[in-house]
Amino acid sequence: MRIDLTGRTALVTGSTQGIGAAIAVALARAGARVGVNGRDERRVTESVEALAREVPGAEPVPVAADVSTDEGAARVAKLLPRVDILVNNLGVFGAADPLEITDAEWRRYFEVNVLAAVRLTRLYLPGMAERGWGRVQYVASDSAVVIPAEMIHYGMSKTALLAVSRGFAKKAAGTGVTVNSVIAGPTHTGGVEDFVYELVDRELPWQEAQREFMRRHRPQSLLQRLIEPEEIAHMVVYLASDQASATTGGALRVDGGYIDSILP
Repeated sequence: MRIDLTGRTALVTGSTQGIGAAIAVALARAGARVGVNGRDERRVTESVEALAREVPGAEPVPVAADVSTDEGAARVAKLLPRVDILVNNLGVFGAADPLEITDAEWRRYFEVNVLAAVRLTRLYLPGMAERGWGRVQYVASDSAVVIPAEMIHYGMSKTALLAVSRGFAKKAAGTGVTVNSVIAGPTHTGGVEDFVYELVDRELPWQEAQREFMRRHRPQSLLQRLIEPEEIAHMVVYLASDQASATTGGALRVDGGYIDSILP
């Protein structure tokens, strides 16, 4: 399948590392002009330079702003007034005793993982609908449907994203704009390596630690390994393409599969 996004402008939130960085690179390889977003201007600049080196001819746009705030979203809209492909990837995660999660932490997870995506969708969806073409995506998680006991606040936020995605898909009905979620499974990023070592013996070599984590905490996985960020990016690029024009209101799984299916 040949996917050509030439002439399209994409914004990937939280794209200076991990899944977001892989998505930005993949969209750029497909020909899109990509807005690279993060809170730290220096890191955004470094990420833009790295993307340009990795994808010769790419024209990444630095978008340094905290999109979990009204002010940050306004700055994004100023730096990148037109977006054809919005990938709401930004998210925070971490393990915590459910009974010790404070109100402030519950609010932070909602603000960063959910409301930031809602805010940007409000900003860009009307323009997409007016032009008759657009793609809005939310990077959700298998934690949305199999809530981990150690990550209830995170799971809650990802469940909310599934509802947000489905609702905005209905709002965009008939406009030429598609809205979907990508349900990502446990993915191999630097942050996840730290998370894994919060739950298993830090003395274990990484490959052994990964296997132990999957055995103890994600035994339902058919893949039985962490997913690579590029594997998530492949799905995002497909959903951003013309080839995916009939796919909307969906929650597409890149979660490694489950022994007992949790979704259709």
